[in-house]
Amino acid sequence: MRRASTAYLPEGLPIPVAEADGLSAPFWKGLIEGRLLVQRCRHCASFQFGPEWICHACHEFDPGWVEVSPKGRIFSWERAWHPSHPAVRDNVPYIAVLVELKDAGRIRLVGNLLGNPRQTVKIGAEVEGVFEQHPDADPPHGLLQWKLADQRN
Repeated sequence: MRRASTAYLPEGLPIPVAEADGLSAPFWKGLIEGRLLVQRCRHCASFQFGPEWICHACHEFDPGWVEVSPKGRIFSWERAWHPSHPAVRDNVPYIAVLVELKDAGRIRLVGNLLGNPRQTVKIGAEVEGVFEQHPDADPPHGLLQWKLADQRN
């Protein structure tokens, strides 16, 4: 894993923030710190994401948060040609990947695949997380992007 030296996404996109109830706040705070945090039940040890107030497996309340390695495999992917927001109008195509985390109970996260938007993408390819920091934004935030594990920095 590494930190992105420049922003991958263009200016003008909405800044990601936790919900008003604060449920996902530990996840977003972790990204600012360059850490990937997911929920893990204190009772049955099941991993889960997206965040919930209750464990999906045993229904105990208030699952804890743990740091996991930002490494995994591409479970699915899509090359997007239609801009999902006006700010990315000039940045298509781009590749969105669904990554199954290596050591987090098969949790899957969606993100951007860095690199050439026309690159060959294979299901099962290993990827590593790249933390993109925006300390001067209001509010400051971090993002998690993905790169193929066999790519050089």
